[in-house]
Amino acid sequence: MKLTLWTYEGPPHVGAMRVATAMKGVHYVLHAPQGDTYADLLFTMIERRNHRPPVTFTTFQASDLGADTATLFKRAAQGAYDRFQPQAMIVGASCTAELIQDDPGGLASTLGLPCPVVPLDLPSYSRKENFGADETFLALTRALAQPCARTKEVSCNILGATALGFRHRDDVAEITSLLRQMGIAVNVAAPLDATPADLARLPAAHFNVLLYPETGESTARWLEKTHGQPFTKTIPIGAHATRDFIAEVAALAGVSAKVDETNLRQPWWSASVDSTYLTGKRVFIFGDATHAMAAARVARDEIGFEVVGLGCYNREFARPMRAAAKDYGLEALISDDYLEVEAAIIAAAPELILGTQMERHIAKRLGIACAVISAPVHVQDFPARYSPQMGFEGANVLFDTWIHPLVMGLEEHLLTMFREDFEFHDAAGPSHHGGKATPAPAQILEPTPDAATQMIEAAQALAHALHWLPDAEKELKKIPFFVRAKARRNTEKYAAEKGVTQITIETLYEAKAHYAR
Repeated sequence: MKLTLWTYEGPPHVGAMRVATAMKGVHYVLHAPQGDTYADLLFTMIERRNHRPPVTFTTFQASDLGADTATLFKRAAQGAYDRFQPQAMIVGASCTAELIQDDPGGLASTLGLPCPVVPLDLPSYSRKENFGADETFLALTRALAQPCARTKEVSCNILGATALGFRHRDDVAEITSLLRQMGIAVNVAAPLDATPADLARLPAAHFNVLLYPETGESTARWLEKTHGQPFTKTIPIGAHATRDFIAEVAALAGVSAKVDETNLRQPWWSASVDSTYLTGKRVFIFGDATHAMAAARVARDEIGFEVVGLGCYNREFARPMRAAAKDYGLEALISDDYLEVEAAIIAAAPELILGTQMERHIAKRLGIACAVISAPVHVQDFPARYSPQMGFEGANVLFDTWIHPLVMGLEEHLLTMFREDFEFHDAAGPSHHGGKATPAPAQILEPTPDAATQMIEAAQALAHALHWLPDAEKELKKIPFFVRAKARRNTEKYAAEKGVTQITIETLYEAKAHYAR
């Protein structure tokens, strides 16, 4: 365990909260100390929900630890049922409560509550949020799903969408519409907006559509093994993947793969005159494995970017991520340390970052364009508008989201002709970054004894050893900002190799000629 400023995933009980909050008629009784109620804010503030999560905390205090905390839990569980009358209840412990070993499942079973009570066994010190959501959904499904006859018409279940998921609600709506075009009904979409009664009839579908492996794959595999329901393996993010998904679904359902693509604009826009100047732009991709791997395919095969970095923070998906990165000639970055991610970004020198809210902060400090593609996210990534990531409309959204930061960058370049103007001078910084970027990230990071810090310290030492003369700095600013950082690095590298400590205009152009060979 280590103290960190940011974290990509919370503890597993937050994952359980994501499932409970997504569903209707489910209540979660969480044995936890008073401080763990912070988790409510994740949903009410970040996701902007109009009601609190259906969670009752026992909120024991230090003074309770010498008393009977088991009785405290039983009183909380009984009170939660009496007040909320849920159709099903899940019970578990937070990381702190896990240490006192009160066994919430066993305690709840002694109450004889008139609803199914599902105990959760979530190892808080070895697993994290996505695992907690995945295990909670599986536990509920195993407890509630009942054998039943298949629906008369061809139908499927949509699995994996949760509360606090990145565009999950819009993705489910988009894929439901796509399936309807193919003549396939959606039997149940879960956990998002599902009830315990809906989970009971999951086995009635002919097959399952798995949209989010991080939070639904265990349930999909259990339904396949127990109820003979195959599940889709293609994640429909991007135009190419959506077409592959349609073909896979058509084969499972025995229907035509022909669908209406009238509203798909992303392929034409990607090939249009207005966007071809973006071809070959270097992009670094990091997030949860599912969204990162899908984004890499879209970036390279549909928009024409060069993928220079690829990785994920959820180690459960390290194997498929490494296999995917190999296809791009890269070594995957598997890490939940944002400082290591930042060092990798600095080393790759991308022109665009596709990542989480952590990478957005990193990009702002480095002055690099950025778009968010994956949780964890901030409040602005739960837009009021319809904004799916999946399906054909999702492909359109991806194009807009990824291209606009670079287009704004071009606008900043055009404004450089007015660099002496009081409003547009270089010291003002790019308007879309919200503040002037600091060119020396090494001064911001705390020193830690790892390879990432050594790389940063080396860059810092080089910066201190070299001195840019004012005329050279002024000449550097004439270079378009989106390649200026690379020009600075190349010049400093050239100067260091030549033993030059003062960089002049001549040094700048000698370096340019050297690297142009």
